[in-house]
Amino acid sequence: MSLPRKLLALATLVPLTLGLFSAPTQAAPATFTHPGVLVSRPQLDFVRAKVQAGAQPWKQAYDAMMSSSYASLSRSPKPRAIVECGSYSNPNIGCTDERQDAIAAYSLSLAWYITRDPKYATKAIEIMDAWSAVLKDHTNSNAPLQSAWSASSWPRAAEIIKHTYTSWPNSGRFGTMLRNVYLPEVINGSHSNGNWELSMTEAAIGIAVFLDDKTAYDKAVAKFRTRVPAYLYLTSDGALPKTAPGSGLDTRDKIVKYWQGQTTFVNGLSQETCRDFTHTGYGLAAIADFAETTRIQGQDLYPEIADRLREGLGFHAKYQMGAAVPSWLCGGSLKLGLGPITEVGYNHLHTRLGHTMSNTEALTLRQRPAGTNSLFVAWQTLTHAGNPQ
Repeated sequence: MSLPRKLLALATLVPLTLGLFSAPTQAAPATFTHPGVLVSRPQLDFVRAKVQAGAQPWKQAYDAMMSSSYASLSRSPKPRAIVECGSYSNPNIGCTDERQDAIAAYSLSLAWYITRDPKYATKAIEIMDAWSAVLKDHTNSNAPLQSAWSASSWPRAAEIIKHTYTSWPNSGRFGTMLRNVYLPEVINGSHSNGNWELSMTEAAIGIAVFLDDKTAYDKAVAKFRTRVPAYLYLTSDGALPKTAPGSGLDTRDKIVKYWQGQTTFVNGLSQETCRDFTHTGYGLAAIADFAETTRIQGQDLYPEIADRLREGLGFHAKYQMGAAVPSWLCGGSLKLGLGPITEVGYNHLHTRLGHTMSNTEALTLRQRPAGTNSLFVAWQTLTHAGNPQ
């Protein structure tokens, strides 16, 4: 995306502030909670106490994170001014480096909070400073998605370091990078497959929290509220799935094509189920992560999406666990590979709210300790297993 288009994207936020057009329902808190992207201080304190006590599954999850390259104190960041990512990251010019450095910064920030060893905070800062010093743009077809994945991890790390460590002189420069390089790529969403827009909204709300930007927060929430019902189907939606505003999906044939040719719709089915479970997992993870952040910020969106998320997790967990695939579902054949994405949603719906989720529970326990997909999901057993906070 060229600089003028980036400025235009940011300019779309201005009318909401000025009241020239109808603004979305106000959602942003009067005062933001920090740290408050995916994990809060009470949640982090819960995790720290469990790890220090050697309790499971948190200690095992912590050990897995600490033994990974992402938490290595010898890691060397690989920033670049222009990150170019084509479809499926081909070409891959800095794409993997950026995503993994962002996950590393988050991993090291978690390591800092749990150990209180400043070496981990210093290394996280080194990585974030390296990127904020040079990054200018994302280019090629996957630029929005690449930005979304990386900017889902960066604010998690930045929130922990800025609000729990003693000093980060360049935190303002890092915030400028988030505002000028990432936010324009993600704030207006996408009419591509739903996992794109869901990841874009997750990135946008994380950036908004770090920047204390109420306008960006409200716009992300408004986008999320229309995208989730258009991604996960409930029979109460009617004969056909809901569609996102502006999608152009105004006929049955268009909707069926967008849903990968699926013509039978059941509770929990995703727009990408018949594409593959891996991309569906990205969407499910982003939904849960977004709702978790809003809950921390005191504007809980879980009640709005709880039924869809519960049904979506359970439906896909069932088949990921090996259930026979009926002929009406994706022609009787599924491409599995859901990924380590169930912990956040399962924790809220089961641990906090008490919903019975037998399929999701079985898959979650089987996959523990959940690691990282090396894109934007990382260490969710550590941060969210059984976490009541």
